Amino acid sequence: MERAPLLSVTDVVVDFKTRHGNARVLDQVSLAVESGEILGIVGESGCGKSMTALSIMGLVPDPPGKVTSGSIKLGDRELVGMDQEGLRRIRGKDIGMIFQEPMTSLNPVFTVGEQIAESLRQHENASPKAAMAKAVDMLRAVEIPEAEARAKAYPHQLSGGMRQRVMIAMALACGPKVLIADEPTTALDATVQAQIFDLLQDLQQETGTAIVLITHDMGAIAELADRVVVMYAGRVVESGSVRDVLSRPRHPYTKGLIACVPHLEEEPGPVRKELLEIPGVVPALTDLGAGCAFAPRCGEVMPKCRQQKPVLTEAGDTQCVACWAVHEPAAAS
Repeated sequence: MERAPLLSVTDVVVDFKTRHGNARVLDQVSLAVESGEILGIVGESGCGKSMTALSIMGLVPDPPGKVTSGSIKLGDRELVGMDQEGLRRIRGKDIGMIFQEPMTSLNPVFTVGEQIAESLRQHENASPKAAMAKAVDMLRAVEIPEAEARAKAYPHQLSGGMRQRVMIAMALACGPKVLIADEPTTALDATVQAQIFDLLQDLQQETGTAIVLITHDMGAIAELADRVVVMYAGRVVESGSVRDVLSRPRHPYTKGLIACVPHLEEEPGPVRKELLEIPGVVPALTDLGAGCAFAPRCGEVMPKCRQQKPVLTEAGDTQCVACWAVHEPAAAS
């Protein structure tokens, strides 16, 4: 009997009511995460990565947003439609989240030690003294020097890299089964980014926590993730193992994302290669049309692409792709 995934998202649709009409920010998004696995979600800003995370956490702002259909399961527990009390018991305990910007996610009037200890008191009924001791241990685990002194510091007294480590410590304090890392290195310099990614990988290997890594950095996906989901305009356009997707991308959008990554290894010579870019921008979600949302920017577009949305279909041993040019190549030629 095949084991069910630790976290499964199936055909989730999220709609927002706006002054310009209904915006479908997630359109039948499906993904799954196994225990001990790192799943990467990649795409440009506005493609639905963070909204997928908020949907899993039950944090879609209602109103104006709403999960209108689909299923999100943690093991055998259905999260869509669960009451707020049930979701509060899961957030922080079974599913932890590292938000994009720790300076706006940490409370400025409490010390970082108090903020880590709070989740331990809430979810594990720890005494204040035991919770603070565990908070200091978590700061040591994320390699913050002088952990006891830093636990008494306020967020503004720490550097950006240290605040991000505090967020990781807070997210992992209760030993969650799933950790969602939403752009965990935003606004950090390259050296600190590398340290944070190494820390996440080390902690994942030590604890076995499944990680959903949300990023626009294909380099981070290549280094950390086991599988990858590529999103565009609220839809999954390609998914599969990192090895297959990066070495044999099938969707034109995935090809474009990979081509945009600068390479240090260039052929010797006086002429440097131009950095490629995907023309155009992500379209407004209130006016996507009947066809493929990527069609206006695609170099492989054909008439059917503008008339009908492609369905995510198997295209290899591990890959699934939503592209008419892949599934009906004869029509594209």
